[in-house]
Amino acid sequence: MLHHVFCTLWGLWCSHVPHHTTDTSYLAYQEVQVLIDQAAGEGLYTRHELIDLFAHAQHQDDVLHAMQAPAESLDWGQYRNIFVTPERLHAGLKFWNQHADSLQRAEQIYGVPAPIILAILGVETHYGERQGRFRVIDSLSTLAFDYPPRARYFRGELLHFLELCHSQHLDPATTLGSYAGAMGYGQFMPSSWLTQAVDFDGDGRIDLIHNADDALGSIAHYLQTNGWKPGPVAEPARITGQNYDLHLDTRLQITSTLGQLSQQGIFATSPSLPDTTAASVLRLQGAHGGEFWIAYPNFYVITRYNHSSLYAMAVWQLSQALAAAHEHGPIAPKQ
Repeated sequence: MLHHVFCTLWGLWCSHVPHHTTDTSYLAYQEVQVLIDQAAGEGLYTRHELIDLFAHAQHQDDVLHAMQAPAESLDWGQYRNIFVTPERLHAGLKFWNQHADSLQRAEQIYGVPAPIILAILGVETHYGERQGRFRVIDSLSTLAFDYPPRARYFRGELLHFLELCHSQHLDPATTLGSYAGAMGYGQFMPSSWLTQAVDFDGDGRIDLIHNADDALGSIAHYLQTNGWKPGPVAEPARITGQNYDLHLDTRLQITSTLGQLSQQGIFATSPSLPDTTAASVLRLQGAHGGEFWIAYPNFYVITRYNHSSLYAMAVWQLSQALAAAHEHGPIAPKQ
């Protein structure tokens, strides 16, 4: 099944993504020359520095392959088994013990629960241990100039990356990140780093690659500015009748209320919430068939980090597991 899906996607990709000749420098691309003109004109780097940078930028087929077959294409049961695991829970509790003060302060300042902040870090980079193996200049160049479906977006991120490197004194030729150009503990895209990241430890620099405190504060600030409010995130739904799946959410936004959902045979398991509470219903394909969930506005705030209901649910369930385990006190070192 997955092999068939991948082959279908691969065929579609081959039909509209140009093949790249490995001995062709990005300097031969007209679009690159335009970008160099703009970056040099903005004073980010000299023309000579930019020419040298793009002369050594390398097309990465692995980046294009990853864009076409992300983990979010899996079923929920498969996706969950990757991110909600005892090993990731154990590592998260250890990280929580090491950074308890920063997590508590981030929760107090931004109103985002510490387990949610920590779970995003766990899903994104296994708490900073897996920040990415691609040179960002290679990833973003490949996507900006050899991936037409989203070229405009990634050209913008490439310019933001140059701006970020200039302002934060990063080396654009050596900085590493994900296949999509995301960087650091929390995998911030360059534009998000520039606009949402914070100097949480007050040392005068925003460092999301080496500084866990800055990363924790920045994740919390990002969620707050995208609408996080005190309140529920998600809960299992109880379904009745045969109309429960008439209005499933596929747009990653709130579309209904608890009262309206109950009229369709979908009920929340928390009786204390009023019928006017904004909510949507999700169907995820689990190990034992369809799982139905009530999703509240905060669930969709998490999808602002990654536009996927699978991602948001993994963050939510990992956060719940972390919170429950943390109540039992400090964790003993793993033998």
